[in-house]
Amino acid sequence: MRDLIARTEKAVESVATLAIDTNITFKVDDIVDAVERALPAGYPDMATGEMTRRDLIARLVQEILSGEIYEEGA
Repeated sequence: MRDLIARTEKAVESVATLAIDTNITFKVDDIVDAVERALPAGYPDMATGEMTRRDLIARLVQEILSGEIYEEGA
């Protein structure tokens, strides 16, 4: 899970920088796509119940952007 968080943080930073440099607005799905494209073949799915890996990445993106992921006890 820590690896997926690190990969997602990297994608958030990359897309945020691109958004600032180009003045283009990106969506959470754009960041999810960037994370998924960068995952190596055979990367664990990590799907749990009704939540797909894309859902998990989207949730991570939202928590990173809001800062929730960095709050104590999160």
